[in-house]
Amino acid sequence: MFFDIGPLELIALIVLAVLVFGPEKLPKVIQDTARFVRKVREFSDSAREDIRRELGPEFKDFEFEDLNPKNFARKHLLENEDLGLKEIRNGFDLRQELAEVTDAVNGREITAGTPDAPAAGSAKGSSAAGGTPDRFRKEAPPAGSEPPPFDADAT
Repeated sequence: MFFDIGPLELIALIVLAVLVFGPEKLPKVIQDTARFVRKVREFSDSAREDIRRELGPEFKDFEFEDLNPKNFARKHLLENEDLGLKEIRNGFDLRQELAEVTDAVNGREITAGTPDAPAAGSAKGSSAAGGTPDRFRKEAPPAGSEPPPFDADAT
């Protein structure tokens, strides 16, 4: 109701109202404001009922909040059992699909037990079965005593 106004802010508004309007006029201002808010609510309720009456009985469950695209999609697409979207959404495993695509791109065979197992003919870390390098796998570190390559111009 107070639109995210904290207690300290509410007290500050009350003190400000007393200072601006004075203690004599403040009750009348509060009454006028309450009367105005009541009239606006009555007007909006009557307008809402007029629109529902004009739309007819086929729109009896129409809510104005449904005009928000987020609420519309949730009500008509996600909660509607006739479309079967819940079954499709629950039956879709994104991780498994991504793993299959990654394996296909890397040229690895897809096995049921080990999705990360490399293909039998691929060399370790250098290239996949198709002859293209596997850019997602780290290369093996150089041999124990061999220092990494050094480029003086790069540093």
